[in-house]
Amino acid sequence: MAYTTIDDPSAYFQTTTYAGDSSNSTVITNGGNSDLQPDFVWLKNRTLSGGNVSNHMLFNSSVGIGTGANSPYIMADSTAAEATNSNGLQAVSSDGFTPGSMTRTNQTNSNFVAWQWKANGGTTASNTSGSITSTVQANTDAGFSIVTYTGTGATATVGHGLGVAPQIIIGKRRSGSSNWWVGGSILTSTQTMYLNLANAIDTVAESIINNVTTSTTFKLGTDTNRNAASGTHVAYCFAEKQGYSKFGTYVGNGSGTSDGTFNGPMVYTGFKPAWVMVKSASASAGDEWVIWDNKRGTFNYNQNKLYANTTAAESGSVYDAVDFLSNGFKIRTGRAGGNTSGRTYIYMAFAENPFVTSTGVPTTAR
Repeated sequence: MAYTTIDDPSAYFQTTTYAGDSSNSTVITNGGNSDLQPDFVWLKNRTLSGGNVSNHMLFNSSVGIGTGANSPYIMADSTAAEATNSNGLQAVSSDGFTPGSMTRTNQTNSNFVAWQWKANGGTTASNTSGSITSTVQANTDAGFSIVTYTGTGATATVGHGLGVAPQIIIGKRRSGSSNWWVGGSILTSTQTMYLNLANAIDTVAESIINNVTTSTTFKLGTDTNRNAASGTHVAYCFAEKQGYSKFGTYVGNGSGTSDGTFNGPMVYTGFKPAWVMVKSASASAGDEWVIWDNKRGTFNYNQNKLYANTTAAESGSVYDAVDFLSNGFKIRTGRAGGNTSGRTYIYMAFAENPFVTSTGVPTTAR
C-alpha cells in the first residue's frame, strides 16, 4: 500500500464558511489542524439574499491581494477580464483572510464559502524552463503552482515549477475577455474544457491547443484563451500527491431509483475528501461543474452543490448527492451532473484526512 506524503491536508487546502456583514475589517479564521495563509482564494456567495445572483470570485497572491488596485480578481463563471475592486478581498492572514464589503464577497444576510490553497506565501520566482519566461509561485510538496505569463500568439512552452507533470491546469487570459481553459495530462494533446461553460470536452487541432505537459513545462498553441499575443495570463497547475489530491475519471452507471436510493460509482482517492469537483465529458442538461465540500455538507448524503460555471445559489437534493468516505467518494445521483450511464466524468479531489499516514498507520487508528 502506498503511504501518503502529506499527513495534514489542512496545511495546504481548507474550506471555510462565513456569514456576510458588509464590512471591510472582519477577519475570517480557518479551523483546520494547521494554520493556512492562503495564496489562492475562491469565494462564492452561496445564499444570495435579496434574490441576487453572484459570481465566483478568484483571487491570488501572485498578482496581489489587498485593497484598491492590489486586489485583482477574475470570475470563474465569466469570460470577463481581470478587474479590481477596493472592497474585494482586503488581506490574507496567517490563518485566514479579510473579505471586503462587496456583495460578491461579504454581503449582509448572505452566507459564503471560501476554498483556499497554499502556494508559497506570495513569494514568486522567474522561471526560464519554457520559451516564455513565466513568474511562478510553487509549492512542490502540495503539487500546486500559480503561473503568470505573457502570451506570444505562437507555439510556446511555459515553466510551471512543479517538477512533475500537472494533471490539471486551469487557466484564463487576465487582460481580455476569454473562456477559462482546462487542460493537463488528464486530457489528450488535442482536448480542452472550459470552466465557465457546461460544454463537452472540445477537440481542437494540436497546433491551436497543444495540451502537452512535462515535468517542467506546459505547451501552448495559438488559442487566444491561453496564448493571446501580448496578453497577460494566469494558470493554476495541480499535480497529484498521494493522500492529498487526486485527479482522474470515472464512468457513470446511471443507477438510481425513484425513492432516492442511488448506487453510483465509488471513486477511490486514498483519502477522505474535503472538496470534490466533477464535470461530465459530454454536454447536456445538468452537465455543470459540480462542487461539493465538507463544510457546506457535513454528513452523507452530501447534497449541497455549487456550480463553478454559474452564478446560481447553493442548491441541494437527495437526487444529486455524494458520500464522502474514508478512502474516496461515492456518487449518489442518477442524473447527468454526476452519473449518466456510460458517460465519462473528470474529477478533482482534495483531502480532509489521508486513508493511511506517512508511517503506514490507518488514520482511523490514530
